[in-house]
Amino acid sequence: MQGVLTGFAIILAVIFIGWFLAVRGIIASDRERLMFNRVAFYAATPALLFDSVARSDPANVFTPVTLIIIVTTVIVSGLYLALFWRKGLANATSGAAAASYFNSVNIGLPVSIYVLGDSTYAIPMVFIQMVLFTPIILGALGGKSLLGAVKTGLLSPMVVASILGFIVAYTGIHVPEPITEPIHLLGGASIPMILMSFGASLKTSSVLSDATVRTQVLVSSGLKLAGMPAIAFAVATLVGLDADAVYAATILAALPTAQQVYNYAATFQAGQTVARDTVFITTFGALPVMLIIAALFGR
Repeated sequence: MQGVLTGFAIILAVIFIGWFLAVRGIIASDRERLMFNRVAFYAATPALLFDSVARSDPANVFTPVTLIIIVTTVIVSGLYLALFWRKGLANATSGAAAASYFNSVNIGLPVSIYVLGDSTYAIPMVFIQMVLFTPIILGALGGKSLLGAVKTGLLSPMVVASILGFIVAYTGIHVPEPITEPIHLLGGASIPMILMSFGASLKTSSVLSDATVRTQVLVSSGLKLAGMPAIAFAVATLVGLDADAVYAATILAALPTAQQVYNYAATFQAGQTVARDTVFITTFGALPVMLIIAALFGR
């Protein structure tokens, strides 16, 4: 559990730095703050995803646990959309993503290693989220028409980078070090930039301060912290997975909302407050939820 606590501490520390820089006027405006999101969206995050997926084992992409998470994600996002579809496609999609798209990288990996004892549970979700769910999210956030939505989703830098990374992993192509090292270096900037932008956004409005979206935030946070792990547990149990697989699916489903959801919302200027507040609430709330799940499973 020490690795999980360290992962949460790192995230909160970098968020604090972003907030501090905004308070000091170093990040002086929303325009400056959103520059972090744009650089992350178009350069650093694609590099991170290519690097992560290229190093993964493609044989572990479709496992019973992965399939359970896919089904659970669809159910949870569908529940949110059913409640808030009148808010408009882009805003409803941002909230649905906040309720179901979990942090599979900088929290998911330590959880997979230190809580589940096997990193292969989390790594496939990086690829699945990018190739299956991200095109849908980005298409809904940025597409002006059906064709535009498809184009926006499938041709986004992150989706293309994930697909290229999978091709490298699947074929075993050797990528020369002068190429991989700059990609690795650039990818390391992704999460810090997103987290600092997130922290800077807290200077102008605190969590749950916007009454117009408070219900959406509470619903998305509730679905992420309680609904998603409960549904994952139920589905995994119903299909007859063994106890270890049920535990893995439930723990993964309890992970906090990914910072990428906020990055998507900020980049396309849609549903930013719902995404930001849900990320904040679930980042604090996920740890006690996972501790409760571990206790219930006797782990």
